[in-house]
Amino acid sequence: MEEDKLKREVIHTKDQGTRRLTQEKIKDLIHQSQLAKEHAYCPYSKFRVGAALLAQDDKVFTGCNVENACYNLGVCAERNAMSKAASEGYRSFKAIAIASDMSDQFISPCGGCRQFMREFGSSWEVYLTKPDGSYLKMDVNELLPVSFGPDDLSMEKVFNIPNK
Repeated sequence: MEEDKLKREVIHTKDQGTRRLTQEKIKDLIHQSQLAKEHAYCPYSKFRVGAALLAQDDKVFTGCNVENACYNLGVCAERNAMSKAASEGYRSFKAIAIASDMSDQFISPCGGCRQFMREFGSSWEVYLTKPDGSYLKMDVNELLPVSFGPDDLSMEKVFNIPNK
């Protein structure tokens, strides 16, 4: 079953990511994620995160993390940017850049954000960055391999499972 899922991922044609971005476009996207980070509301963790999401028509949506005194109600920067885009009718993306203040390692999205990204395809680019502008380029599939996505909901299911 996992082998079938991997094969399906390789031939998934709905994803429109994977278009190569120019170095200038990548640098601009990273810069916008760093600017978004400046708006983070994180009085509890003091961990600022910003994201800049690039739609297929080159429109950029930014987001920052927003914490809440009830910790589990906080919203990550990545989900904030994707929700802004989705609320304006966007469903297909080229890339997202994520920024933080960590200088020793690249910022990486949490598991919830990885799954949220997967909702919109598995082959679009994700730029994990450092404050100096350096980055590690991955795609959603690399961040969340053998993932569950919208196409899985249309798979054949077994109904009427007998009780034991």
